[in-house]
Amino acid sequence: MTALARPDVRLHESWAETVVEFGSETMHGSGVWHGDGGPLDLTEEGCAAFVAMVLPWSDPSFELPEDRVHSDYYWITDGDGAAEEVVGFLALRHELTPWLLEEGGHIGYSVRPARRGHGHATRALALAVRRAAELGLDRVLLTCDEPNVPSARTIERNGGAYEDSRNGKRRYWIETGVSASRARDGRTSAPA
Repeated sequence: MTALARPDVRLHESWAETVVEFGSETMHGSGVWHGDGGPLDLTEEGCAAFVAMVLPWSDPSFELPEDRVHSDYYWITDGDGAAEEVVGFLALRHELTPWLLEEGGHIGYSVRPARRGHGHATRALALAVRRAAELGLDRVLLTCDEPNVPSARTIERNGGAYEDSRNGKRRYWIETGVSASRARDGRTSAPA
């Protein structure tokens, strides 16, 4: 069963295996860019430091650099109990900067290579859209590279309506089911 789990040291071994499997490939949605740019410490202590680094980003009271937005970071997991394993990453950004509006979107995700093609991205994205509705976002922007047909299909399976392409990125909007008048704190997913 695909789930979105908050990063947690109890999944350290599976997290480390996932990071290794990605190799030099970008781990979209992982939050790794908040680090110092060096290689991740894959020890249990390194995992604990990584978890401590990304979890505060979801807290609206957490002070952020000017060009950053609050984000919920999740590990996409499969299985239950002792069989639960990390199969990918997902970030849900609470609002958009000008750059995110053009290229990054509200939601970024990636699934480890060995677990692609099993529906994890589609199911995780559906869960993230529900969470976006809980945040009060009436619609969310997703982007994918032009040649990334599997990601485009994932977005389309979740109701993504293609808007356009910019700078080599396909841009889609997904309605969350929340009306703009009910959006928390008056926020909507795109600038007025």
